[in-house]
Amino acid sequence: MGNMLIRNAIIVTMNEAGDVLRGDVRIVNDRIVAFGNFEGAEDGFVPDTVYEADGRILLPGFIQTHVHLCQTLFRGRADDMELLDWLRTRIWPLEAAHDEQSVYVSALLGIGELIQSGTTTLLDMETVHYTDSAFRAMAESGIRAISGKVMMDRKGGDVPDALQEDTARSIEESVALLRKWHGYDGGRLQYAFCPRFVVSCTEELLIAVRDLSAEHNVLVHTHASENRGEIELVERETGLRNVAYLDAIGLASPRLVLAHSIWLDDAEREIIKRTGTKVTHCPGSNLKLASGVADVPGLLGDGVQVGIGADGAPCNNTLDMFQEMRLTAMIHKVHHGPTAMDARTVLRMATIGGAEVLGMEKEIGSIEAGKKADLVLLDLNKFHAFPSYDADLYSRIVYSAGRGDVHSVWIDGRLVMDNRCMTMMDEADVLRKADEAIARLLTRMSL
Repeated sequence: MGNMLIRNAIIVTMNEAGDVLRGDVRIVNDRIVAFGNFEGAEDGFVPDTVYEADGRILLPGFIQTHVHLCQTLFRGRADDMELLDWLRTRIWPLEAAHDEQSVYVSALLGIGELIQSGTTTLLDMETVHYTDSAFRAMAESGIRAISGKVMMDRKGGDVPDALQEDTARSIEESVALLRKWHGYDGGRLQYAFCPRFVVSCTEELLIAVRDLSAEHNVLVHTHASENRGEIELVERETGLRNVAYLDAIGLASPRLVLAHSIWLDDAEREIIKRTGTKVTHCPGSNLKLASGVADVPGLLGDGVQVGIGADGAPCNNTLDMFQEMRLTAMIHKVHHGPTAMDARTVLRMATIGGAEVLGMEKEIGSIEAGKKADLVLLDLNKFHAFPSYDADLYSRIVYSAGRGDVHSVWIDGRLVMDNRCMTMMDEADVLRKADEAIARLLTRMSL
């Protein structure tokens, strides 16, 4: 990739000092080597490529800490339902109908949307089968991702036969995927163990995941305390609430990422704080499924690391981080007051805070020398983001900006979107194949 200079940008660094400045960013291959005003400097840096930012806003790429790429094809197929019915009657049957090609196309469709709206890194949970196809899509698209096959070995209930796994087989397939994909392309792709939630997993499986996570030093990505009905099922089976049960079997740790965490009691909040467990806030999904609103201000006040995720297209209908940031900033003000979640706090959650959730804060999440060149260029020279005179940049980004303002995106120093044009995938081809794939899945379901 060589040396690149992004020239004349308003740089929102998201570093610890909160530096915002007008200047240039120097990149060598996949890493930022310096940023600032280099006018007149004679220090030997010779760019192979110069990208003119023309005064646009440059910030670190967004980091989504809970996404289901395998569900992108299901957009609009499961509206206006609560979680458990949503899973049993729509999502699990649709996942069971997946084939190798449909998982691949679903992942590409989601990745394209994510990149176009400024997301450069995601923590993803796939379905039971064909996760290799999703990793292939991630590899080809240039996205940075941590992903894993979903694990579901508890028999019975309303889970389709095609999604019910043998415990040993689930573990074996997960480890094989880890060995193939973890560390791919210099670490751009990583693996996480993904037991779906306590309701669908045996204790034997969860204990094995605990040990494998420690052995390989990788994340465990699961759902917890999203829905009150889910909590009742867990208590009936284990005698404990979700987080208390996960702690009792030794899973609660800094490697554990819990999606949602809406219905926590005081003891569970203390467990999360004590063990360094991470949390992902998914406001759009939680509102649409009528699941509730997590106490994010309280968790942040307790020192818990909290990221933001769009969840999946069928429970949100969009994977747009701008929407999730706006919701995160606004919904908590009703209960905690107007200053509860200011724009800078929310943008931090979407960037360096997300990196902390993934344990990657030394690599991504801010514009600093030595970090990966994962960058987003925003064009806010538009009616909806003006006036700009003496305006707070964090406010403009969180409250006014939208996906259509994303001009260009770099991941690992590679330009994956240039002036709204995707450079590593054929958008029209992906859209055509997405319609073909969902038609095939719906036909398979009807049979």
